[in-house]
Amino acid sequence: MGFKILAINPGSTSTKTALYEDDKPLFELTLRHSAEEIARFATIIDQLEWRRDLILDALKEKNFDIKTLSAVIGRGGLVKPIESGVYAVNDALKHDLVNAKMHHASNLGGLIADQIAEAAGVKAYIADPVVVDEMIEEARISGLPECPRISIFHALNQKATARIYAKSQNRRYEEMNLVVVHLGGGISVSAHRQGRVIDTNNALNGDGPLAPERAGGLPASALVDLCFSGRYTQAELHKLLAGKGGMVALMGTNSMLQISQMMEAGDARATLMLNAMCYNVAKEIGAMATTMCGKVDAIIVTGGIAHDKYVVEYLRERCSFIAPLAVYPGENELESLSANALGVLRGEMTPKVYA
Repeated sequence: MGFKILAINPGSTSTKTALYEDDKPLFELTLRHSAEEIARFATIIDQLEWRRDLILDALKEKNFDIKTLSAVIGRGGLVKPIESGVYAVNDALKHDLVNAKMHHASNLGGLIADQIAEAAGVKAYIADPVVVDEMIEEARISGLPECPRISIFHALNQKATARIYAKSQNRRYEEMNLVVVHLGGGISVSAHRQGRVIDTNNALNGDGPLAPERAGGLPASALVDLCFSGRYTQAELHKLLAGKGGMVALMGTNSMLQISQMMEAGDARATLMLNAMCYNVAKEIGAMATTMCGKVDAIIVTGGIAHDKYVVEYLRERCSFIAPLAVYPGENELESLSANALGVLRGEMTPKVYA
C-alpha cells in the first residue's frame, strides 16, 4: 500500500480537494460555494468548520475512511514571510493563520488540514505559501523607505513547476537559473537563482504586469491624483488595484477566453489590450533575467492562461532570445501540495518549524 495524502486548496468561491496514493491521483473534488452561502459568514475564519464538514461529507460519499490517510496538507495562507519548504502545522502557525493581517481563503488551508489530520491521527502540513520570501536585499528597496517591496507570489505552483522542469532536464532545481511566470487572475514573474526566488512582483496587491484582475504598475503621480480625487474610498482603490483592475477595468471581464474570442472575431480593442498584457509580462521577464545577469537556463510559463496559444507564442517571440520557453499549463496546486507531502513521508524532505 502506498501513502495516502489528502490535499486541500480553499479559494474564494470553492474548496478544491484531492486524494493521492503516492503520486497517483485517486480523485479530485471541487466544492463550489455560492455568494449566498459565503455571505452567511462574517469573516473567512468563520467558514472553517463549514468548509471542513463539506470535505468530510464528500469523502464519506466516496466511501473513503480518513483513518487510512498518511498525511493531510493544505494551501498555505498569508502568514509572516518564511523560507520555501514544507511546514508542519503547529500552534504558532494556527495562531497566525487565524489572525492574519490579510484576509484570504487560503488562510483556511492549514486550519482545515489540521482538524482533519487530528481526526485521522496523522500530521498536517502546509507548503510554499504565497508569502515565501527569499528576496535579495537590493530587491526590497523602493524609492521611498515607507514603501518597501515585498514578496507575495504564486510560490507553490512556481516552485513545483520549476522542480518538474529541472527533473526533465536531469538537473537539480537548486543548480539552475530560471524565470518562472504564473499567468492567472494575478500574474507573478520571478527570478529563481539556484533554488531561491531572489526577486518577484507582489502579485496579490496588484504589482507587476497588468493582469486579468490586477492593475499592475501604474504612473505614480496619476495614482496619487486618483487617491485624492474624492471619487473612491480607500477600500475601493485597493479593489481597483487587485480585483477590479487590469482586464476587468479595461475590457469589463476577467475571462481571457472571452477576450480571446473577441480578438478572433476582429475586435481591435480586445487585440490591443491582450497585446498590452502580454507586452507587460514580456518586459517583466526581461527585467527578471537581468537580476541573474542574463544567465537564464529557461523561462517557464505556467498557470491557467498558459493554455492560451496566442499568449504563449507572443512571449516566445519576445523572450526566446533570453532562454528557451517551457510551458506547463494549469494551476497544479493540489498536485504540488501532494508532491510536497509525499517528499516528507518518503524522507526526501524535512518539514520546517514555523515560529
